[in-house]
Amino acid sequence: MNSVRRLASTSFGAAVIGGLIVALLGWIAIAAGWIHSSGKDTSSTVGALSPTPAPVPTSQSNGKGLSVNQIYQEDGPGVVFIQAQTKPQPSSLLSPFGGGGGGTATGSGFVLDHDGHILTNAHVVEGATKIQVTLGQSDSSQPVSAQVVGKDPSTDVALLKVDAPADQLHPLQLGNSGDMHVGDPVVAIGNPFGLDRTVTSGIVSALQRQIKAPNGFTIDNVLQTDAAINPGNSGGPLINAAGQVIGINSQIESPNGGGNVGIGFAIPINSVRNVVQQILQNGTVQHAYLGISGTDLTPQIAHVLNLSVDQGALVQAVTPGGPADKAGVKGGNASATVTVGGARIHPGGDVITAIDGKSVHSMTDVIDDINSKQPGDTVELSLVNGSQKRTVSVTLGNRPASVKP
Repeated sequence: MNSVRRLASTSFGAAVIGGLIVALLGWIAIAAGWIHSSGKDTSSTVGALSPTPAPVPTSQSNGKGLSVNQIYQEDGPGVVFIQAQTKPQPSSLLSPFGGGGGGTATGSGFVLDHDGHILTNAHVVEGATKIQVTLGQSDSSQPVSAQVVGKDPSTDVALLKVDAPADQLHPLQLGNSGDMHVGDPVVAIGNPFGLDRTVTSGIVSALQRQIKAPNGFTIDNVLQTDAAINPGNSGGPLINAAGQVIGINSQIESPNGGGNVGIGFAIPINSVRNVVQQILQNGTVQHAYLGISGTDLTPQIAHVLNLSVDQGALVQAVTPGGPADKAGVKGGNASATVTVGGARIHPGGDVITAIDGKSVHSMTDVIDDINSKQPGDTVELSLVNGSQKRTVSVTLGNRPASVKP
């Protein structure tokens, strides 16, 4: 099974490995929840995020936009070098080689506004006791202390704040990740292996990928790129041909535990916007929660299980006491297993065929729909089980801090 590496690096020269799996071959957990802010600066005055810009003209989407050098000259000063000191950690499932001895993890980030807010990945500053940021204005820049305003492990986003003069801050413009197409040129700027303000270029290799967040939930609509990114690039910007940030570089495909193999993943900036806005307004981040795990219903699975429908989302498990459970959604029989095409399926669960009247073809459809909702929203699930059809109303909850076993 393919492995994915988060891209913070350590002073010991070894990349931080989170044991994340990119190949979602079976079940995909739906859920996730509010994350309390850490070190929220309640006294700061923060302006609203810039609105989503107009679509990038076609001439910039086919390689005729800014050159790599122009993008680097314009945006390079807004990319920062992050050093996060950590305490020794005990052994855990997320530390496959045992507990760490502490040290300094390094990563990247970029300036969001003139108030000193900086965006990076949550895993870059996870467990940090001290964070220092070197602004990218010149080679002689000195590190300044940074505080965590808030972070969201469900999207692997953290918002930091530094106290620096406005003329030392170079905010980057946020673009619209929804306007990106496969083949569009992109540029990554970051600090791989501590090599500050390194620029690489490539294209958008694929859209709508899914990766695992640090807390085990799914991050969807992820951008895949072949721009070279390596440990230390985490938290840095992925930039379009107009010089606008369209993603935060977060993970790489690394089958043998090495560095770049031409497959990197960036969290879409449109998702990041919502997270940042919640942190700035509330100090916390909330995500709608359904409380199921499931798999795509294929014609092959439908034939083996003798189901009356051949597409939808086949519910495999329902979280006890969760929103779906309270509404009467039925999961599969955990004590029975059928192997179909190499996948282990628990029969007997409901098939979700529609949400609010909109057809569901896969678990991805369910994930996308729930992620577009807010806690407290009500959805109507159209369900099929055997020959029975029914509709249930589910009031969505707040996603818990991590995936429950």
